[in-house]
Amino acid sequence: MGTALVYHEDMTAPRLLWDDPECQIECPERLTAALDLLRQCGLEQRCTRLSTREASEAELGLVHSLEYVALVRGTQALGEAELQALSGQYDAVYFHPSTYHCARLAAGAALQLVDAVLAGTVRNGLALVSQRAAASGFCVFNNVAIAAQHAKQKHGLHRILIVDWDIHHGQGIQYIFEDDPSVLYFSWHRYEHGRFWPFLRESDADVVGRGQGRGFTVNLPWNQVGMGNAEYLAAFLHVLLPLAFEFGPELVLVAAGFDSAIGDPEGQMQATPECFAHLTHLLQVLAGGRVCAVLEGGYHLESLAQSVCMTVQALLGDPAPPLLRPMVPCQSALVSIQRVRAAQAPHWTSLQENDSAPLLGPRTRSPDERPPPQLPGGPVCEAAVAVPSCPLGQLCLCPIPPVRTAAALTTPVASLILPPGVLLQEGSASMEKTEAWARLHRSLAQDEALMALGKLLNLLDGILDGQVGSGVVAIPAPAATATLDVVIQQSLSLRTERVLCVVLGQLDRPLDLADDGRTLWLHIRGQEASALSMFQVSMPLPGTTGGFLSCILGLVLPLAYGFQPDMALMVLGPAHGLEVPQAALLATLLRGPAGGRVLALVEEGSAVQLAGVLASVLQGQAPPSLGPFVSASAEDSQALKYLRRQLGARWGMLQVEAEADWGCLPP
Repeated sequence: MGTALVYHEDMTAPRLLWDDPECQIECPERLTAALDLLRQCGLEQRCTRLSTREASEAELGLVHSLEYVALVRGTQALGEAELQALSGQYDAVYFHPSTYHCARLAAGAALQLVDAVLAGTVRNGLALVSQRAAASGFCVFNNVAIAAQHAKQKHGLHRILIVDWDIHHGQGIQYIFEDDPSVLYFSWHRYEHGRFWPFLRESDADVVGRGQGRGFTVNLPWNQVGMGNAEYLAAFLHVLLPLAFEFGPELVLVAAGFDSAIGDPEGQMQATPECFAHLTHLLQVLAGGRVCAVLEGGYHLESLAQSVCMTVQALLGDPAPPLLRPMVPCQSALVSIQRVRAAQAPHWTSLQENDSAPLLGPRTRSPDERPPPQLPGGPVCEAAVAVPSCPLGQLCLCPIPPVRTAAALTTPVASLILPPGVLLQEGSASMEKTEAWARLHRSLAQDEALMALGKLLNLLDGILDGQVGSGVVAIPAPAATATLDVVIQQSLSLRTERVLCVVLGQLDRPLDLADDGRTLWLHIRGQEASALSMFQVSMPLPGTTGGFLSCILGLVLPLAYGFQPDMALMVLGPAHGLEVPQAALLATLLRGPAGGRVLALVEEGSAVQLAGVLASVLQGQAPPSLGPFVSASAEDSQALKYLRRQLGARWGMLQVEAEADWGCLPP
């Protein structure tokens, strides 16, 4: 299955016919700029083009009144003066004679995409549309809400996740689903304590839905401009993904507004286009990878086009490019994250496990409940002040190596379960090179270990040379620690500055491994939670799905994104304790911070069981479901909380609260 792209040239027809500074940024060039860059980068050609149709009036009626649909239909016969008068009755919207046709095409494109994904014709996709809540904020019909209702009614879905990363609050979606527990709606948005459009009290963090829908509306308000890559990833890791895994969606819909990207005049944020590749990659571990993105805002044409390309590249399964340093969320973002976690904790066990006291705080309001006047430009996130905004350069897509994934397996049966497209490597490094490395460890002198080492070194060279993207290697259990030592030393000696080692099982840290900041050692399945330094961390393997997810989302990924490795080693040694879905999820998620360069070392006893699924996810396929969500144990929660407290001062991505009294660690 591939990635779908849905668009129609007619959607470029509507444009503003009169002078209106507020609406002039909504222009047809938004679509053409995105489509042109997709073609220049060769991404459109790799997608499956779906035909576009107009949504029927019955389909529009899933969320809109018949009277409103009839009003929009009537704009086809109006002259310019009448269109301008009608537009003036709505908030930040304009009508054009072709608006009705194009808005129906936009809604229909979203429906076509959902149908194709749920039918299994494609894996995921993007609807590249314009004319998107009932006339307000440059919108005509609510494409994402219509698609969600359609998925429920036509396809019988019971759990749909809507992720709204547009910089404006999607109050229309919120109102439609605020009492509906079958739709989990997550929105981050520029809020500034109610001083930014749409100036609604309902956009704040403590508004969580009504009736049976309480807890299924998740608002993350940004109270300063300048939020960037670190803030966006922290929001996903510490708010969205814990809730999403507990919810267990059958489909993910993305209201993909790129006015939250760098350079946009509406958002005034600092997130680079590459960040949206990482966000998209993270969403693909949900719902079996069934992700449907629908274009919404984005008014800086270059930033919009680049962000669209990054999103499509991630949907295609390509690795995400590296993010710019530093990865430290600002205090304002941490306050917002802490407030939304506190507001949602009564409704989600995944947020009840590690939180401190609520910080909902008094609202910044005037006595009559009106928001104070908006300040020009808004307050700026201190992280954005510390890191000057650099102009957008040429789009740098992550290069695709000739071989996306390779496997070096010593067990013949394991080679039979590799998915299509994975190279079964037969070659080995030279005997001279292999024996030179083997002399460092007595356990590598055995014939079986020597043969496995030769295969591994050959594959590792391919990854370091850029000829292979990622790999799976079977290693003999008695030589696992020695083999890992060789891999780390070889990697650091050849064009690799930082290596992330995520180790599970009965494996010791190599004795001569320097604690110099070039290697981050995370041992999961240690005897106790400990941090000997900021680069040596150990934690027991949690025993439940909720505990495992908290460990990965709350510890491993924040450390990995903060460290920004050139390569990740995932080592499954003797008695590693991971089930197949857990191993697949970990390998998938490590692709993000490592730029796709993940080498999985699997002890031979598990190779037959794990090689196929690991190779599949390293190819870009979605991991299998973890199964029912079971909350973390008190012991696992305390271990994670302890490590956060110990490491938070050194690793900003671990933080989930502002100005905490973080513990101190030796450097």
